[in-house]
Amino acid sequence: MHSPLDRIPVSIIIPNYNYEQFLGRAIDSALEQDHRNVEVVVVDDASTDASVAVIESYGDKIRPCLRRRNGGHGAAFNTGFEASTGEIILFLDADDYLYPNAVSEILDEWDTDVAQAQFRLHLVDEDQEIKDVFPPPEQPFDSGDVVPELLRKGRYRTTVTSGLAFDREALEPIMPMPESDFRQGADGYLATLAPLHGEVKSIDTCLGAYRIHGSNHSVFDEKLAERARWRMQHDFRRLEALSDRAAEIGLTMPPDAGLHDPVHLEERLASLCVDEPQHPVETDSRLGLARAGAAASLEMNASWRRRAALAAWFLSIGILPRRMGNAVLAWKLVASSRPAVLTRLSKTIRRVTN
Repeated sequence: MHSPLDRIPVSIIIPNYNYEQFLGRAIDSALEQDHRNVEVVVVDDASTDASVAVIESYGDKIRPCLRRRNGGHGAAFNTGFEASTGEIILFLDADDYLYPNAVSEILDEWDTDVAQAQFRLHLVDEDQEIKDVFPPPEQPFDSGDVVPELLRKGRYRTTVTSGLAFDREALEPIMPMPESDFRQGADGYLATLAPLHGEVKSIDTCLGAYRIHGSNHSVFDEKLAERARWRMQHDFRRLEALSDRAAEIGLTMPPDAGLHDPVHLEERLASLCVDEPQHPVETDSRLGLARAGAAASLEMNASWRRRAALAAWFLSIGILPRRMGNAVLAWKLVASSRPAVLTRLSKTIRRVTN
C-alpha cells in the first residue's frame, strides 16, 4: 500500500545561470527522488554557456523555462514558481544537489502548520567530496513559531536555498518577489517572509549537498569589504520587505531590528573597518557596532561558550587599535587570513562547544 504522502505533489525548481558543468547533477538529483509525485522545473536565466543544451537533453522529463533576458536570482525564482504546480516547493541551486530521500524525509516531518522546512546539507567541493556540514551541527536551527525572533532582530537560524522547502500557500501571499531588490539572495527574501505564514520545521539530517567553488556569489573571492557591503544592503532590503509584510498582517517590527542581529553586525563592522569611505551608514562607529554585537551575541540561541567567544570577538575589534582590530576581524571572516595556530584553536573550540 502507498502512503497518503505519496500523493502530495512536490515541485523542485532549479534556477540556473551559466552552470552547465553542474546543472546535470542538480537535475538528475531532482529526477531521482524516491517520492512518487515530483515535477522538476528548470529555469535558465539567459545563460551564455551550453546550459540550454543540457536542459534540452532531458526532453519531457522536466519542465523547462527559458528566459530571454537575464533577470537575476529573484526573477528566476518568480518564473519557476509561476510555472510550478506542487503543494510543496523546493528551490535547488543549479550547482547543488539533493539526495534521493530528500523529499520523502521532508514530507515525513511535514504537517498542516508548517510554512517552511529547513535541513542541513553536506558542504562539498567541486568534485563532490564532503568537507563539512552546513550549517555546522553546533549551530542549532530555530524552529516552530520564529516570528517573535524574526521581528526582534530580522533574522533567525536558517539556511541557504537548497536546504529549504516551502508550503505553496505560504509563498502565494509574498510572490512574486521584487526582482530588482533580489537579483541575488532570493532565498533570503523567502526565508524571511514565509515564516510570517506558518511554523518552521527543522530537520538535522543532511538531505543534500551545498557545493563551494570559485564561482559562488557568496564567496566574492575573499573581497571582504565588498562582500560585507553587499550583505549589509541585502539585509536592509530583507528588513524593508519584512517590515512591509508584517504591517500588512498587523504586526510591528522595531526600526533597530538589525542592531540586535550579530550576523548583520559583523558584516556591518567589517564594512566600516576595512573600507570606511565606502561604508553606507555615516552614523556607525567601531565601538558602537562592537558593543551592539557583543550584546546581540549574548542573546543568541547557542552554547554559553560560543556566545561568550563571539561577544569577546566583537569587543576586541572595537577596543583594539584599528590595525590589530582589523586583523582580528579578518581572522573570523576570511579563513585564509588566520595563522595556523588559530585555525587549530578554532577547530578545538568548535569541538568543545558542540
